Amino acid sequence: MGLRERAALLRRTQQAIAANAEAWATAACAAKGVPAGHLEGEEWMSGPAATAPMLGEYATSLDKLAAGGSPLDGLALRTVGDRTVVQVLPEDLKDSLLFSGFKAEVWLQPGVTPEQAKATAGLGARSAGEAAGQSHGVGLVLGAGNISAIAPLDAAYELVAFNRASIIKLNPTFQHLKPAYDAALAPLIAADLIRVVNGGAEVGAHLVDHPGLNHVHITGSARTHDAIVWGVGDEAARNRAAGTPKLSKEITSELGGVSPIIVIPGKWTKSDLAFQAEHVVTQRLHNAGHNCIGGQALIVSSDWDQKDAFLAAIRTVLTQVTPRPPWYPNGQAAVDRAKATYGDAAEQVGSCTLVTLRDDSPTELYDGEYFAGVLGITELPGLGADFLANAVAFANETLDGTLGASMIVRPQDIKEMGDRFDSLVADLRYGAVGINVWSGIAFLLGGAVWGAFPGHTLEQVGSGIGVVHNTHLIAQPEKTVARGPFRPFPRSVLRGELAMAPRMPWFVTARTSDKSGKALAAYGGKRSWGNLLKIFPPALRG
Repeated sequence: MGLRERAALLRRTQQAIAANAEAWATAACAAKGVPAGHLEGEEWMSGPAATAPMLGEYATSLDKLAAGGSPLDGLALRTVGDRTVVQVLPEDLKDSLLFSGFKAEVWLQPGVTPEQAKATAGLGARSAGEAAGQSHGVGLVLGAGNISAIAPLDAAYELVAFNRASIIKLNPTFQHLKPAYDAALAPLIAADLIRVVNGGAEVGAHLVDHPGLNHVHITGSARTHDAIVWGVGDEAARNRAAGTPKLSKEITSELGGVSPIIVIPGKWTKSDLAFQAEHVVTQRLHNAGHNCIGGQALIVSSDWDQKDAFLAAIRTVLTQVTPRPPWYPNGQAAVDRAKATYGDAAEQVGSCTLVTLRDDSPTELYDGEYFAGVLGITELPGLGADFLANAVAFANETLDGTLGASMIVRPQDIKEMGDRFDSLVADLRYGAVGINVWSGIAFLLGGAVWGAFPGHTLEQVGSGIGVVHNTHLIAQPEKTVARGPFRPFPRSVLRGELAMAPRMPWFVTARTSDKSGKALAAYGGKRSWGNLLKIFPPALRG
C-alpha cells in the first residue's frame, strides 16, 4: 500500500475502535472484576480511548510523508545541551484545552541534531510502497494481561514503524476480550495485517519458535523475556555462558521496573498535601496496582518539616478510596511476600501495603517490581536541589529498571533551583519522566515514546529494549519528559499557574472517571470540537 492508502486504513480502524469502545471497555471491566461506581473509567481510558487517537496520529504522520515532508513538520524543536527536544504536547488548540497546563517533550539521544531528527523521522514508513523486500514479514506480539490498549498499540507500531504484520497472542487474563478486539481492529484484520489469537504458554512457545515469524515483541516481566531468549534452568546457564541465545529472532520488549516518586520538599498548604497525596495513591493503586509504571518507591526528604503530615495525608486517602483487592494472577502472593519480608515495617492501609524502609532494611522492594499494591517509603537527606540530586542518584543506581520516574515539586521550588533542576532532570536515566504528573501519562500520549531508557541488552535486559507508540515516528529517542500543574483548577490559577486542568480523570479519586472515559473514547475516534466539549462537564464535576 502507498502512504495515503495506509493512512486511510488506519483512520477506518480508528473509527472502528470508537464504534466498539463500549464492548471493549465492558469486557475489560469483566476480566478484572472492576467494582461498579466510577473506576470503570480506567478501562475506557487505558483501552479504546488510548488506542483510537494514536491510529489517527499515525495516519497524520503518513500524510506528512506522502506530501514530501517530515512527521515533525509543525512541531516545536529546541536543543538542551547536545540533545534535540521535540514538543509533542500541546500540538494545537484542542490539546491546549484538553491538557491545560501540561507539556510533553521527547528528548533525542545525545548528538542528534534538529535537522537529523526531521530527516530521519518516519522510520520504516519512509520505505512504504517500495519493493516487497522492504517488508519485515510477520512478527509475534505477546500481549500484556493488565492494560487492554497495550497489545493493539504494540501491533500498530510494528505495522507503521517497521512494515511488519503481527499475530497478537493474548494473555489468558484477556482471553474474553478477543471478540471486542476482532471488531475494533476489523479493518486491519480484513487487510491481513493483524490476527488476534488466544492460548496459554504452549501457544506462545509454538509461535515464538514458528519459522514463519521473524520478530517477537513482549510486554511483561524480565523473567519471561529471559526464558524466551535464554531458556530456563541449566539450559539458560549454558546459553548465557556461551553467549548463544536460544532465540534466533530479534526481540523488543517493555518489562517494567521499580518506579520512583520523588517528592521535593517545600512549603505546602493543607490542600497541596491532600491533593498530592491523591496523586501518589493514584500512581500506586491505579488498576489495583497492576501497572508496570506503578509507583513503588516513594522518596521523601528526612529534613522536610512536612514529611509526617504528607505521609499522614497519604494514609488518609488510602482509607477513603474504593477498596480493590488484587485481581492479577499472583498479585496477592506478591503482597504477601512483601509482608513476609518486611514484617512490622509493613502496614496494610486500605488496599495498599505501606513499607517503611531503613538503611538496614532488605532491598527486595528496590530489586524488582511487585506489580501489586505495595509502596515503599524511603527517606534521603537534603532540601531543594541537594535533595533532588540525592534522589536522582538513588533512583539511577539503586532501583531496578528504567521505565519511568515521577517527581512532585512546587513551581516556586523549581524556579529557585534554576538550571540545576533541568540538569538533574536530564540526569534521570528513565524512559519517561513526569514532573507534577504521573510518568504513566507517556503511555497515554501518542506523540510520546514509551519504553525503557536506551542501553539495555539481551544479557541485562532491565526494563526492555526499544520503544512503542511514538506516533511521530522519531528515530533515536532517549526519553519523554512530561510536565503538569502542581495544583488543580481553580487553585492553580489562584496560585499563579497558567493551568485550568481539574483533578485529572485517571486519578483514583476522580468521581466521574467513567463518564470522562467514555467522552475521551468518543473524542479519540473523532477529534471534533463537539466531542472535545463533551469531555469537560464530567471531568470538572469529578
